[in-house]
Parts: sequence; structure tokens; C-alpha cells
Amino acid sequence: MPVDVLFEDVASFEVQAEFLEDSISELLSTKGKHFGDISLVFCSDAYILAVNNQYLDHDYYTDIITFDYCDGDVVSGDLIISVDTVMSNSELYGSAYHVELFRVVLHGVLHLCGLGDKSEDESLEMRAAEDHFLSVLSNPFL
Repeated sequence: MPVDVLFEDVASFEVQAEFLEDSISELLSTKGKHFGDISLVFCSDAYILAVNNQYLDHDYYTDIITFDYCDGDVVSGDLIISVDTVMSNSELYGSAYHVELFRVVLHGVLHLCGLGDKSEDESLEMRAAEDHFLSVLSNPFL
């Protein structure tokens, strides 16, 4: 159950890989899913904007882009995470940076498990799931 942690256009930082993998594994088991290959790419706003333009034809910043490579119940994917936007959002929402960063990782993994966030109802379900897992899992970014 490997999690690859990569950095693009930002300075690297400490990630507790074992806690991260344990947290994701626990989330996946509650959803009846199995761990595949998951990559976390921590990047700048400029990098995520370029990815958004190139692959999704979107011209805006976002905190995360999730590329889904799941095969049945085996969860695999790339989570492209802008640490710049995560920082801005933590300030905007009055939450600690490490909490917001873990929320975004959970958000991406929940997408890989099939949760959406396009409608208001889906967004409410996603936020409730994020809040739940934030409360029961160890934060690997502390």
C-alpha cells in the first residue's frame, strides 16, 4: 500500500508517511475499498494551474485535482495538491494549515472512493465525510 509523496515547484516538507498510509488505509477499509497506488503531489499554485489548463481545460486555481486510476475496489490515483491554496483556505476558514492540508488529502481519497462534490447535496455529504475522518484519524502532518 504505497503512498508516493512528491513535491513540484515547492520546498519539500516532513510527511509522516506511516501515519498517512495508516490513515488512508483506515478510511478505505470503512468504504470497503483496498489500497492501490496513491501519489500525493504537493505543488504551487502555478503548477496546479498548469495541470488544470493542460488536463482539464480549466483556467483557475484550486486546492486539489484528483486523477482516478481505480480498478474496481482497488483505489489508486494521483492527488495534485496546491499548498499555496491550502494555506489561503486555512486563513480564509480560520483553520490550522495542517488540518486543512489533511482535509484536502482526505477529500481526494474520498473522491477516489466515489464521493462527489458537484451538487449541493454531494458537497454536504463530502464535508460531513471529511469532518468525520478528521475527527477519527491521526493527522500525519502534525
